[in-house]
Amino acid sequence: MTDDTIISVKDVSMRFNLAREKVDSLKEYIIRALRGKLQYDEFWALSDVCFDVKKGDSVGLIGLNGSGKSTMLKCIAGVLKPTKGSVSIRGSVAPLIELGAGFDIDLTGRENVFLNGALLGRSRKMMQDVFDDIVEFSELREFMDVPVKNYSSGMLSRLAFSIATSGEADILIVDEVLSVGDFRFQEKCQERIHRMMDKGTTVLFVSHSIEQVREICNKVVWLESGKVRMKGEYVMYICRPDRKGSYEQEENNFVNICRSGCYGRRIFLRLCQKRLCII
Repeated sequence: MTDDTIISVKDVSMRFNLAREKVDSLKEYIIRALRGKLQYDEFWALSDVCFDVKKGDSVGLIGLNGSGKSTMLKCIAGVLKPTKGSVSIRGSVAPLIELGAGFDIDLTGRENVFLNGALLGRSRKMMQDVFDDIVEFSELREFMDVPVKNYSSGMLSRLAFSIATSGEADILIVDEVLSVGDFRFQEKCQERIHRMMDKGTTVLFVSHSIEQVREICNKVVWLESGKVRMKGEYVMYICRPDRKGSYEQEENNFVNICRSGCYGRRIFLRLCQKRLCII
């Protein structure tokens, strides 16, 4: 790792064993396992993934569902250990990987603030110092003494984001959390991410919203079937339906990665002058 590299992903591969037959109960699973009758298929969610992230960068991981984005983030956050390869990190990590992860649904919002803080390696005093900020930002003051099992997905997202961004983490990992909740709160979250970036926080961001990727990220890693298809800096240009003829003429130079929900527009990627261009 160079001095300015904060995350280094080297030849990371992640294998999962998928059972060929459905097992209806734990008892049946144990019996089959003891008799050696369980059969598995190997599924490689990631294959030889390599990229580095410089300190202060904001990197978007993009790709279709099942391309390995969330698995890659879990490897970086230390939730999963790669089957092959290595992930090296310098600094503290604040992960927002899965909605409700790190929460005890039987505890109140107040109790979960301190529980999540402990999981992030923060002391109780540190969490007490930022508790009022968490409550104010999440806009959940009236619900802090309510068990989180009664929270909506949007309320869970608000609380999780507020906790993760309440400290001064070196690396912020966000996986689709901003897709939950109202538009006003999403904008509020983006503003906080920008403030953290201004202070030097490195961001890893996963979203199916090209608009959010454009707003937050300065670099992109495109994953396809568990492999890096392209990576680098990008510029944004949107090809609208009325320009259909122009991009059909250049279809050999473009790769269609998704059909956006943004008013029928189509989003494309191409590698241009060593920069990743979202077009």
